[in-house]
Amino acid sequence: MAHLQDQLDDITAQTRNLVQPERLAIGERSIEELFATGIEDRILPTGAQAPSFALPDFSGKIVRSADLLALGPLVVNFFRGRWCPYCVTELEAWRALYPGLRERGAMVIGISPQTQRQSDFTAAQHAIPFPLLTDLGCAVANKFGLVWTVPEYLQRYYRGILLNIPFVNGDESWKLPLPATYVISPDGKVVYAEAHADFRVRPEPEDVLRSLPAFARSE
Repeated sequence: MAHLQDQLDDITAQTRNLVQPERLAIGERSIEELFATGIEDRILPTGAQAPSFALPDFSGKIVRSADLLALGPLVVNFFRGRWCPYCVTELEAWRALYPGLRERGAMVIGISPQTQRQSDFTAAQHAIPFPLLTDLGCAVANKFGLVWTVPEYLQRYYRGILLNIPFVNGDESWKLPLPATYVISPDGKVVYAEAHADFRVRPEPEDVLRSLPAFARSE
């Protein structure tokens, strides 16, 4: 299986071949500005107590973090939405590792601000076997220190390419989470935390899994 970052770099290369430089510059500007805010330094860190949460899956069933942690360690993948090719590629990487993850007594979930209907589409289109939860208004992502608001110039660009984030997310806030991966131990402690202002960069799932062995247990 190819490394996740190699797959993401391929998406970036294809984008640079297809999109005009002046359009690419808009996205680069937003990444640089977001990085300059220092948001990466303010995410919930390793060693912190993870906030508990209860969020609906695409069927409307409420999934509680406490219930999942009662079964074992939990990998939490915060993603932007099904419209982001980097995000769905990352979800597919976790899909490939899901059986082995379950064998080790761990679980993975995806959390995004997109509506339950959009999560339903995501699960069906990409055959995602684990829960995809809707975090309306990025309320839970905010507790992890991950939330930012899309600037107006980027909003205009997204509208110009027919990317209607308010429709996808079901609100007008234009809030998004940094793509982030957390591992939470059964006692609720964060044992792995990584997030990037540059949405094109994601941790390798295999690296994330190295934080699991001390906590994993058989079912």
